[in-house]
Amino acid sequence: MRVLLWLAIAWSIPGAAAAEPEEVSFPSGGATLRGFVFKPAGDGPFPAVLYNHGSERLPGSKPEIGALFAGKGYVLFVPHRRGQGRSQAQGTYIMDALKAAPASSRDARLVELQEQHQLDVLAALSYLQGLPYVDRSRTAVAGCSFGGIQTVLAAEKNVGLRVAVAFAPGAMTWAGSPELRSRLIAAARKATVPVLLIQAQNDYDLAPTRVLADEMERSGRPHKLAVLPAYGSTNQDGHGKFCFSGVEAWGPEVLAFLDAAMK
Repeated sequence: MRVLLWLAIAWSIPGAAAAEPEEVSFPSGGATLRGFVFKPAGDGPFPAVLYNHGSERLPGSKPEIGALFAGKGYVLFVPHRRGQGRSQAQGTYIMDALKAAPASSRDARLVELQEQHQLDVLAALSYLQGLPYVDRSRTAVAGCSFGGIQTVLAAEKNVGLRVAVAFAPGAMTWAGSPELRSRLIAAARKATVPVLLIQAQNDYDLAPTRVLADEMERSGRPHKLAVLPAYGSTNQDGHGKFCFSGVEAWGPEVLAFLDAAMK
């Protein structure tokens, strides 16, 4: 059923290719991580997006998202951070590591883990920017939930990005994680690239995107806030399902933001 949905999306997008992604490996510290690359037809050089998964144990290749971006002329790279998916043998699953921390220090541990996993994101970005068919001057990072947190952290660094797209960063952890809130606010205030902060109306918590947008506004950092109509009927529909299956809902907003920056 998932493959059929992917093909239906691909056929509905002008120029989309429904080719299988290429599974690749890349180094991060002492680990060898895996990921999936969706490439448009042709030789390039193409603009490219690194799409960062959330906290799910088995993230998969995100074929719906791959079909959308490849069909619009973007390379899409879906790396798997250590401990998850095709990289699960390279480290401890992030949620297991978090649950192992004492309750009194879990918030600090969450921030520590996000900083550690950020190293995998930066390694994946370096790999993506080095691909011969990618225009390294036109790259972006995007991600949902934990991947959205990683996106905000990446946006504060000078790593050759044009823009960042943060889906629901911390929507399930914001209210109970003051140290994470402080870390994300600090990153937003120092963003080096424009950031699109995007959520569905029925996500778990809309405060992250609104607070981060306010902080970026006060700090003079270019950004856009987009709270889109409810997706599905539950909070989880408006969170994970929106991010990973709702390309028809967020695709126009995200592509318009990327296209404007990638000219």
